[in-house]
Amino acid sequence: MTKILQGHHLTKRFRGLVALHDVSFELNRGEILGLIGPNGAGKSTLVSLISGTLTPTSGALTFEGRSLLKITTHHRAHLGIGRTFQVMKPFPGLSVLDNVCVGALFGRDGGEHRLEAAREAAHACLEFVGLGHRVHQRAEALGGPDRKRLELAKALAMKPKLLLCDEVMAGLNHVEIEEVIEVIRKVRDQGISILVIEHVMKAIQSLSDRLLVLHHGEKIADGPPREVLADPRVVEAYLGRRRS
Repeated sequence: MTKILQGHHLTKRFRGLVALHDVSFELNRGEILGLIGPNGAGKSTLVSLISGTLTPTSGALTFEGRSLLKITTHHRAHLGIGRTFQVMKPFPGLSVLDNVCVGALFGRDGGEHRLEAAREAAHACLEFVGLGHRVHQRAEALGGPDRKRLELAKALAMKPKLLLCDEVMAGLNHVEIEEVIEVIRKVRDQGISILVIEHVMKAIQSLSDRLLVLHHGEKIADGPPREVLADPRVVEAYLGRRRS
């Protein structure tokens, strides 16, 4: 399969703290890669290195064969890298539609160049995630589940080739989780590659083609979900503690 994203020996230090150490991985085009591990394992740090909000201390990172190390965050968006955030912060004072419109204006290849076209694209993304009935509502008035959908819509409006999802199912009930799973599958069906961080094991296991497991900033497993979740190192570091 064609590799869209590759990380080689990535390390990130914050002064004396090593948040990520010598992590190598790859993501194939059209694949869903699940990223799991205990709190503090380095998952969000890895996503931030990919999106450009953090810079690695050492190592290499390539997207479609091109090094990302000297490419700014907004230029990575223009290349086709979009992300959601674990802490949801919609643009205050703007409607749901205009929040998503911002993503459409600054996405892949420079985004839409006409406001009318951006709003049309934003409306389509909101319908896609199930928020079409809330387009004129103030974004800050949305509840938690709808803010998760808004995060997805903002990222999708950027027309990404690669979507980074940081705990988009956290805090949702069973029905809401199933709805988001279905949306993510539809995103992949459009040819978008996805890296997803999630603690909901049923969701991550059913969604992912492969799992990448971090523990104390190091990679301890990478492979098919069934094999990874049976790995004694994963059970001891993550699953065993969750089941106890």
